[in-house]
Amino acid sequence: MNLFELDHVSFGYARNRLVLNDVSLSIARGRNLGIVGESGSGKTTLLRLLLGLERPTAGTIRFGDAILDSTDRRFMRGYRRSVQAVFQDPYSSLDPRQKVRDIVAEPLRSLRINRPHLEAVREAFLSVGLTEDAMERYPHEFSGGQRQRIAIARAIVARPELVLADEAVSALDLSTRVTIVELLRALAQDMTLLLVSHDLGVVAALCEDIVILERGRIVESGRTLDVLDAPQHRYTKALIASVPRMPA
Repeated sequence: MNLFELDHVSFGYARNRLVLNDVSLSIARGRNLGIVGESGSGKTTLLRLLLGLERPTAGTIRFGDAILDSTDRRFMRGYRRSVQAVFQDPYSSLDPRQKVRDIVAEPLRSLRINRPHLEAVREAFLSVGLTEDAMERYPHEFSGGQRQRIAIARAIVARPELVLADEAVSALDLSTRVTIVELLRALAQDMTLLLVSHDLGVVAALCEDIVILERGRIVESGRTLDVLDAPQHRYTKALIASVPRMPA
């Protein structure tokens, strides 16, 4: 059974054109999926729908064998255990008033997970390559890359099935980006990753499957290497052509 099934999903704000238009896709357990497109393509809106922050204007989203219903509190509590997110900006996504130990433990508290919290936080910290003594510090004491590691630790502390990553490395410098990509690759051995990105290189490094969005519509999808090696749609070809290349 797939983790997610989107069936003819559309979404639009009042009096505006559709931001997503007739989107159908599957997210298979154990196969990382990259959602790629330029700004305005609908990537972030799709992520908000998958997080239950918005409801489709048309169509259905299924998680396992149940329809994703953000108004059903019991369903959403279980859903939040299974699906967590990492966002783009490691500076604004962490509460500066809290120690990072408490930031990472927040999903355990809010989801009422019956595990020793300190042990779970320590395990998450070690999983993302941070030392135990870092747990007692505040976000401003860390670099951008370290903050993103903390954000990833918060996402995985509840042991979700799926992590949704929204441009999770785009705000980082190149060397830090490579390190975080390697971290995500290692973590993906134990969970499924959905990566929303405009960076084809990052998607190629992390995702077996790819979906190309243009103006709210899927214009191409398939195995990542197949799509990148032999793109069929002119928009995909333009995205690949725009990737900077080192001079020969």
